[in-house]
Amino acid sequence: MNDLQLTFSPLLPWPTLALLTAAAVALLAVALRAGQRGAWFRAAALALLLLALTDPAVVREEREPEKSVVAMVLDHSESQSIGKRNQQVEDARKGLEEAFKKFPDIEPRFVTVGTGADGTLLFSALAEALKDVPPERVGAAIMVTDGVVHDIPSQAAALGFKAPVHALVTGEEKERDRRIELVEAPRFGVVGKDQILRVRVVDSGAGYGPALIEVKRDGETAAAQRAAPGETVDIPVHIEHGGPNVVEVDTPAVEGELTDVDNKAVVVIEGVRDRLKVLLVSGEPHPGERSWRNLLRADANVELVHFTILRPPEKVDGAAASELSLIAFPTADLFSRKINDFDLIIFDRYSNQTLLPSVYFDNIANFVENGGAFLAAVGPDYAGLGGLYYSPLTNILPARPSGSLYEQAFRARVSKDGEKHPVTRGLEGSQATPPAWGEWFRQVNASVVKGNSLLSGANDKPLLVLSHQGKGRVALLLTDQIWLWARGYEGGGPHVDLMRRLAHWLMKEPDLEEEALRASAHGHDIVVERQSLGEASPPVSVVTPSGGRQTIAMEAQEPGLARASYAARETGLYRFESGGLSALVNVGPENPREFREIASTTEKLRPLAEATGGTVRRLAPSGGEVSLPRLVELRDANMFGGADWIGVKKGEASALKGVETSPLGLGLAPLLLLLSVILLAWTWEGRR
Repeated sequence: MNDLQLTFSPLLPWPTLALLTAAAVALLAVALRAGQRGAWFRAAALALLLLALTDPAVVREEREPEKSVVAMVLDHSESQSIGKRNQQVEDARKGLEEAFKKFPDIEPRFVTVGTGADGTLLFSALAEALKDVPPERVGAAIMVTDGVVHDIPSQAAALGFKAPVHALVTGEEKERDRRIELVEAPRFGVVGKDQILRVRVVDSGAGYGPALIEVKRDGETAAAQRAAPGETVDIPVHIEHGGPNVVEVDTPAVEGELTDVDNKAVVVIEGVRDRLKVLLVSGEPHPGERSWRNLLRADANVELVHFTILRPPEKVDGAAASELSLIAFPTADLFSRKINDFDLIIFDRYSNQTLLPSVYFDNIANFVENGGAFLAAVGPDYAGLGGLYYSPLTNILPARPSGSLYEQAFRARVSKDGEKHPVTRGLEGSQATPPAWGEWFRQVNASVVKGNSLLSGANDKPLLVLSHQGKGRVALLLTDQIWLWARGYEGGGPHVDLMRRLAHWLMKEPDLEEEALRASAHGHDIVVERQSLGEASPPVSVVTPSGGRQTIAMEAQEPGLARASYAARETGLYRFESGGLSALVNVGPENPREFREIASTTEKLRPLAEATGGTVRRLAPSGGEVSLPRLVELRDANMFGGADWIGVKKGEASALKGVETSPLGLGLAPLLLLLSVILLAWTWEGRR
């Protein structure tokens, strides 16, 4: 294709040429007024001279038409896995490939789009595919999708080109589905308090009637409630522990719905503790009675109530207890009416004294059975008949005294179970032989009746024993000399780390559980940890979001701790199970935008498509075979589609292959013409 153009490249600036032209016109006017015979020949000569100064030229361009580019955006997001949608996309792709073979002047570009973090982003993929294409070369954009697209431009001008957008929609008409929608979900909650989830059941298509909404926390049912479709309900969820609380909101599948994938929503509520309320009762006076107080006071999250009994139990002088204290010891409030206000009760060398009636020990035992925590750091009194073991607390204490003491120098050592337990595993100084911490000099001789001994002392006897009791926990320290570590005797020891871990274990912190299964996701990589005091870590079973099940082997990392990596191929909630334990972890967005709407639709893309002159239609209107419209190439039109056809805009862009320039004002021919006119004018005037 050749294109001819007349161009000018003036040898003088245009203003100068304009002045010269005006001067020539003035001279011509004077000559004509004077009646000079050769005025017209002079004018012609000046005109040719001025024309030569503009350097006119004929430019002939050789151009080759460029192909129009048509982008085919194929939606292979996760919602397309429902029914025959993916197969319809593949059938449409094959049909379009065959159709475009009949149009050699069209360049088709196929773009496949999966699921992104923000849902199905077809127009972002379209812009990326056409970023190297001039707008005038774009012939059309054809989208094969279920119609649920999350980045539809509000105006056609935002596309960056003027060509039709066609949508070929998968799925069937009048699809029905039910889904759970989280209207409002907290991200943090105070342990021991309720958090409110605002939930709604949404039906697409004909209604199914009221729905049962079930809420599970860490795999266990926490609440259930019925609601009508579209009704927003508030459901309280109790936060049981610190750290992640995985909350599932589920509604049963109903007959005829597309999928039950969107019948479940997940939210992770991070449990945070309010101020830890601790009751510390220091019994018989001893050098380390302030160690516990100082340790607890150093933690800003601890609200401490501390009473110290300065009267030795063997002293009998007949004086009433109320006469020996600055304030009355509020035993009724602390151990009866308000005992459940505390999270942890600590007895530091408290013996079975007459200050607390037997019924209050029963209250403490019940407090532990119902989920409370109790810590006893005992001294010589525990070995005698006046010790705590021979009180109503005997049912919750994990070690029975033999009646004797070890009063000799010894170093605490981490036991075999202690090497595996998170409370004592890896304590600073424990790896050395003997351990690199200071000696103690007194220990109660006792035998473990339940629970696990984590530290051993003199003659390898149990020193620190932990046990579960009902819903609560108990810790027993069979020495009263941990204060020697606090004061740095012989270098001291890790008393702060040990006591902090011990308190957190008593408060049921998930990271310190001795039998635990944990899972954490980093993108699509899941790290699974199995904490156990057993000899070998059992394998872990994986339940995928789609219901598949497989087993993964665990690899020992530390004593009592095994770990494995798992590559997730799906987004959604994964369940890991081992030895009666389970762990939940969500991969991808907690409530994927992709599954908030499942039913295919032709309405979301219709406004944009019609604004560009395009069309929206279903690929299989009757639910049978895919039926593609005919392709038609048009120069320009207001509407690029009909009942059985879709149009592609024929581009007018071309690529420059070569340029040929022919000067008109310079060269031999123009010079001869100018000289001829001048000679004619001179001859004409010479005849006078």
